[in-house]
This record gives sequence, C-alpha cells and structure tokens, in this order.
Amino acid sequence: MHYLKRFLMAVFHTALALLLIFGEWGWEPLARAMDRLARLPVWSQLEARIQRLPPYAALLVLCVPMLTLLPVKLLAVYWMARGHTVLGLLVVLAAKVVGTALAAHLFQLTQPALMQLAWFRRWYPRWLVWKDGVIAQVKGARPWRMVHAFARRARRMARRFIRFLGLSRPFHKREEL
Repeated sequence: MHYLKRFLMAVFHTALALLLIFGEWGWEPLARAMDRLARLPVWSQLEARIQRLPPYAALLVLCVPMLTLLPVKLLAVYWMARGHTVLGLLVVLAAKVVGTALAAHLFQLTQPALMQLAWFRRWYPRWLVWKDGVIAQVKGARPWRMVHAFARRARRMARRFIRFLGLSRPFHKREEL
C-alpha cells in the first residue's frame, strides 16, 4: 500500500508540475493574444465593466472559464472512454489553451479588485513563491534539461535546413523583362 501511495503522489506531482509549466509557458503569449482580441469595441466595453467589479464579483468572473470549460473536458473524457482518444486529447488540449488564455486575460483585468481581498493579498505572493519553486525544480531536473537540449538542437537543425533550402531570405518580386 505504501508503494501505491508513493506512486500516486508521484503521478499527482508530475501532472501538477506539467500543468504549472504549461500555464507558465502559455500565460504571457495567450494574454497578449487576448489583448489583441480586446481591441474590438464590444470586448473593450466588457473589459471596462469587468475592471469596475467589486472584489468577490471579480473572483467569480475569474472562475467562469474553469466552470464553463468543465463540461467540455468531461465530454472529452467521454469520447476517450468511447475509444476516440485522439479527439478527446485534442479537445482537452484546446480547452486548456482557451482556458489559460481567458484566465490570463481575466486575471489581468481583475487583479486590482482581487488584491482588495485580505486573504487573496496574503496568499497570492505565497502561491507565486510555491509555483516558482515547483517550476524551478522541474526545470532543474535531468529529464527537463535533456528535452530542452534536444529541442534546442532540433530548432538549430531546422533553421540550418531552412537556410540550406534558401527559404530564410525574404521573397522578392522579380521584375519582368
């Protein structure tokens, strides 16, 4: 029983670390993508309303992406259980990307209101320290370093191959004679 508990804890910690790494990796670029979407007039009006929310309403709005995407993720699990594994995994991945994008953007909008909550103001810095510690631990692990080195080499080889094919230079329109 002791070995099963250790195994389950290892699986849990690995899954949690992967979620944190994905969130860390995707948070900034996805927030920027949502910023571009927010330039639309309807979105900017909605954002202004969200920024004026009181603290607990802001907290509720921040939870909306998680609650909204839960049925989608459950549907993906259903599809995987029915043998449509690739479809289910793609739906989970899409839901994770969309959820991270929405959460990142909504957090930017609601953070000032959330910081008015004493418990949030106290626990948010602790969360950041803990999250950064987990990410540093994962990035310091040998498997992470090996995968990172492999990815660096693969990118370098891809750039060389693109240069070899002559595709790295911008295309110029040839003048007709």
